[in-house]
Amino acid sequence: MLRAIIGLGNPGSRYAKTRHNAGFMVIDELAQRWQVSFRPGKGNYVFAKSTQRDAILMKPTTYMNNSGEAVRHLTDYFKIEVEDCMVVFDDLDILFPELRLRKQGGAGTHRGMQSVIQHLNDINFPRTRMGIGGDQGRRLSEDFVLENYSKDDLNVLPEQLGKAADALEYWLKDDIDNTMNRFNINPRKAQAEDLEEEN
Repeated sequence: MLRAIIGLGNPGSRYAKTRHNAGFMVIDELAQRWQVSFRPGKGNYVFAKSTQRDAILMKPTTYMNNSGEAVRHLTDYFKIEVEDCMVVFDDLDILFPELRLRKQGGAGTHRGMQSVIQHLNDINFPRTRMGIGGDQGRRLSEDFVLENYSKDDLNVLPEQLGKAADALEYWLKDDIDNTMNRFNINPRKAQAEDLEEEN
């Protein structure tokens, strides 16, 4: 059963170290662990495949707001079921450096996730939300997410990326419920949020 781990972000060096690229950073962390290299896909994305883990790592090259176009192409081309796609993205509503896995749900205000849900026409896929919130102050959200991580945050970032990579490797061997129970700080709260969005 082939699974995909998809990180959301913006391509190019200008955005490489911004908070909005937390999803890309997790994918890069996994690629480094697995010693796999990215290559261009048939659509607007780059991917790396691990035969040993029966998994694909993917980063769209469409820019954040059109991420769903690339995700849909990947799922169609590799014939991956929606529930076997894990999407990793930054989340202002979660404090840095926390992370939270969810089984399904809406997109909130995240335009990359809005695009993914629109193109998949489905909300029933797991996701890993990388917390970036906490020191926004009066800055506009659009500006804050496109800023580079602060020096203090950069000291902590490897820990967050490592935990996310650990969780995703666990998910590849197990299921989302057990992964949530193991890696979420408050798994009951995450499950309650899922139920709220279903109703």
